[in-house]
Amino acid sequence: MKRKRYEEAGVNVNAGYEMVKKIKDAVASTDRPGVVGGIGSFGGMFDLTAVAGLTHPILVSGTDGVGTKLLIAQKLNRHDTIGIDCVAMCINDILAQGAEPLFFLDYIATGHNTPDKMAQIVSGVAEGCRQAGAALVGGETAEMPDMYSQDEYDLAGYATGVVDQDKMLTTALPKAGDVLIGLASSGIHSNGYSLVRQVLFKDHDVKLSDQPAELNGQTVGEALLTPTRIYVKPVLPLIKKGLVHGVSHITGGGLPENLPRMFADSLQAVVDASTWPKLPIFSYLQKMGDLDADDLYGTFNMGLGMILAVAPENAAAVQDALKQAGEDSWQIGRLQDRPADEEKLIIE
Repeated sequence: MKRKRYEEAGVNVNAGYEMVKKIKDAVASTDRPGVVGGIGSFGGMFDLTAVAGLTHPILVSGTDGVGTKLLIAQKLNRHDTIGIDCVAMCINDILAQGAEPLFFLDYIATGHNTPDKMAQIVSGVAEGCRQAGAALVGGETAEMPDMYSQDEYDLAGYATGVVDQDKMLTTALPKAGDVLIGLASSGIHSNGYSLVRQVLFKDHDVKLSDQPAELNGQTVGEALLTPTRIYVKPVLPLIKKGLVHGVSHITGGGLPENLPRMFADSLQAVVDASTWPKLPIFSYLQKMGDLDADDLYGTFNMGLGMILAVAPENAAAVQDALKQAGEDSWQIGRLQDRPADEEKLIIE
C-alpha cells in the first residue's frame, strides 16, 4: 500500500519496517526465560511464572531518558552506545529496590527515520539489556517531522523487574553502624550534561576532538560519551544473599540528592570524600567551570555510580565479591543516628 501523501508530510512508514528488520537479531540476543513471542506484536509479553523461587513477587518498574547527553552523540554522529545509557538509567533504579530486571522497552522519537541510525541506537539498547540480563520485548520509533529536525532524536525507556517481598530493599533496612561502600562509575554517566555543555561549549569554545592533558589521552567527546555502568550482575547476587541493606543509584543531584533516599530520616550518612579517586573528567570540569564542591557533588556522581549500605561484619565479603566481579569499590563512610537539626548527609 502506497502512502504518498503521508511521505510528503515527512513520515516514511517503509523506513520503519526496514528498521524492524535491522534490529531483529539485536533484540533476539536479549532473550531470557519468560519472554512470550517476539517483537512485532502490539504489546510485549512476559510470563512471570518463569521466574523461579518467588513466594510473594513484587513488580518494580522504572522509566527514564538519556537527557542532553544525546546532543553529544548526535554531534559525534555516534549512536551505538547511547542506548546503554538509557537502559542503565532505568535498570539501576529498579536494582536499588532489590529487583531483578525482567524486560525493557524503548521509545525513540525522531525528525527523520534513518534505519541505519535507528538500528545503531537499538543495538546499544540491546547491549545494555544483555549487561542487565533483561529482555528487550518491544518499543516504538515515532517519526515526528516539525517536532524534531531531521538529525535530531530523543530516547527514553521503561523497565520492569521483580523482587520477592522479603528481599525488597526499603528505607527501613539500613541501620546505624552500617558501612557505606561506593562502586566506581565509568564517568559522568547520564546526568549533569546541561551544566557540562554550559561550561565547555558556551562558556568556552571546547571542541569534542580536543585532548586536554587532564583527560590522559581521551578526547573530550570520548570522555563525555562513555556509557553509564550497569550494576546488576555484581550487585544483585549480594542482594539475594541478604548481604546488602540498601542501594543508592547516584544520578541527577549527585550524592546529596540520592544517598539520603536509601535510609530513614532518623539516620545520617557521613562520607569521607578522600576515600575514593576522582575521575579525570570531574577535575577537568571543575577547572574549566571554576566549580565549587556544592556544584560538583550536587550535580555529578564524582566517581561513584552506586552506593551500598552493608553491615560492618559483611563489608569485607561484599568488597571481595565485588572485586571478583571486576568492580572497584571503596569504604566511603558510615550511617549513624542523626543528630537533631542536622542534614541527612555530611560530606567531610
